[in-house]
Amino acid sequence: MNVAVLGASRDPSRLSHRAVRAWASQGHAVFPVNPNADTIAGIRAWPDLGSVPEPLDAVLVYLPPALTRRQLEAIAGTGAREVYFNPGSADAETLEAARRLGIPVIEACAIRAIGEDPADWIA
Repeated sequence: MNVAVLGASRDPSRLSHRAVRAWASQGHAVFPVNPNADTIAGIRAWPDLGSVPEPLDAVLVYLPPALTRRQLEAIAGTGAREVYFNPGSADAETLEAARRLGIPVIEACAIRAIGEDPADWIA
């Protein structure tokens, strides 16, 4: 499965960094998205969703709601069949806008969704 982590952090204590490591450990092709990083957890990072070179099956969102809203068109454009809005990444307005765009909204912790505990991925 090809997975983009939107808002991936270089900081190993952040959930977005842990998500990169957790999903990669299960064999998924992970594409961290962060315009200010070359690599995250040893994996090449991409500046935006549009630059990810592979079709995406899932997008894991780790941005604050205001930034998430600005990315909704790009998220919709990926055609991903799963979009995880992790806790704190979306408010009611953001989720409503996402649904209007046809984004398959999943409100859940993306790390727990693959059977992992985020606490196990603290560096």
